[in-house]
Amino acid sequence: MSSKVFVHAIMVVSCLATIFPLLWMVSTSFKAPDDIFTPVITLLPPQPTLGNYQKAWELTPLGKYMRNSALASLVIMASQTLTSLLAAYGFARHRFPGREVLFALFLGTMIVPIHVVMIPNYILVSRLGWIDTLAALIVPQLSSAFGVFMLRQHLLTLPKELFDAAAIDGAGSWRALWQIVVPVIRPAVSALAILFFLNAWNQYFWPLLVLTKPEVQTIPLGLQRFASIEAGTAWGPLMAVATAASVPALVVYLVAQRHIISSFVTSGLKG
Repeated sequence: MSSKVFVHAIMVVSCLATIFPLLWMVSTSFKAPDDIFTPVITLLPPQPTLGNYQKAWELTPLGKYMRNSALASLVIMASQTLTSLLAAYGFARHRFPGREVLFALFLGTMIVPIHVVMIPNYILVSRLGWIDTLAALIVPQLSSAFGVFMLRQHLLTLPKELFDAAAIDGAGSWRALWQIVVPVIRPAVSALAILFFLNAWNQYFWPLLVLTKPEVQTIPLGLQRFASIEAGTAWGPLMAVATAASVPALVVYLVAQRHIISSFVTSGLKG
């Protein structure tokens, strides 16, 4: 009994340590300047105000940053989900020469540090004239080896009889994919799509390399730009921008967390 209490106490402390900075960020975004630094730590603002959000909106094109992030994240999410699904279906259900070698190459790209391929990608998009365009942000991320691996694992768990029944009914590969496979693995596809969206939304280093003009920058770059302009002293508006940047990702994750967790639990290691 005592060991369980100890474990639960550690979990509670860990959760509080993780959540506290987020709560402090949201709280500070609603505080007046005089209420931010006080001798007593309070999460509830004594006099809540929306002035920080109004100032942040006036000092930075927050709407444009969020629009750019949403557009890029949605396109990347849709492309990576579609290409992962098609490639995983091919690797899991079709036999062709070099299948295992090609899949091993896909897996090999997962262990290559992202910073290693950034320089070749930057040279490529630069020569194509895509610097300071959303194409430079989107095109190098149209596919995902991680997505191929995850969906392939789910497809390998489907019984062969399911596909035999589809073949008897006259369903070809394309029809079987969209009318049988996708409805069955929809939770896994949904979870993967959400992960793709969150990853694209939170990206900082690659957008920093290819997007220098404010009108095409994303919300993480806008947050850094705002902090630089204000020299890190306007804590209220800065936390307002940070809160606005975090809300879409948090909402998406909270809505889809059940699918995300179950996807990883049931993916297995078959194959």
